Amino acid sequence: MPAPIELYYWPTPNGQKISIALEEMGLPYEMRPVNIGAGEQFQPDFLKISPNNRMPAIIDPDGPDGLPISVFESGAILQYLARKSGQFYGADERARVQVEEWLMWQIGGLGPMSGQAGHFKNYAPQLVDDQIKVEYGATRYLNEVNRLYGVLDRRLADQAFLAGAYSIADMASFPWVRAYKAYFDEIDAFAHLKAWLDRVAARPAVQRGMAVGAELRKPVDAAQAKALFGQTAHSTQARAEEAAKS
Repeated sequence: MPAPIELYYWPTPNGQKISIALEEMGLPYEMRPVNIGAGEQFQPDFLKISPNNRMPAIIDPDGPDGLPISVFESGAILQYLARKSGQFYGADERARVQVEEWLMWQIGGLGPMSGQAGHFKNYAPQLVDDQIKVEYGATRYLNEVNRLYGVLDRRLADQAFLAGAYSIADMASFPWVRAYKAYFDEIDAFAHLKAWLDRVAARPAVQRGMAVGAELRKPVDAAQAKALFGQTAHSTQARAEEAAKS
């Protein structure tokens, strides 16, 4: 048996994309928690495999030519794992193009916009006093997430999954849409999207992937929020240097 893939992880939507993929693909792995609220993403050893100081990241001891390889960025990890396993990436070039279109759509749109919507709705009031600016930001990003849900709803009107067959594109989008209650009370207006959410949620491998590290996640307090948000090149370097001394 090959050595297990090391998954550097915290139970957020970006991390859950990878735990779902590993479960779906049947690849052996070990989860290595990276407590982002405690700043563990700034540790020097983690920076070596994730230059962006963000999880998830993986180390595959059985990489190309049998040599270890590290991969950071969730989209790149999903593509790597799909190529490695030969699963969930389309059976031919036309199918792969569709998978990549919707994967990139999630990475460039759904994920970042949902993250910003959640930030302004749930965290910004802890960080600033100007409620007018907070309300503008929340409205701006909530409207964009609503628009993106409309894109998904239209796409799913006549097919079960984003790229036709179930793929890494669905794995990438599912954890973000599953978290819709962080932004909206309900999504009944998006009937096709809601049905897709239920279809994906019913998959046993998805349930196992979503359960990984679930006990680790706790509400973010004000001190953690300040550590997580508003980072600059200077502050990130300072955190890394502080972590290196500890």
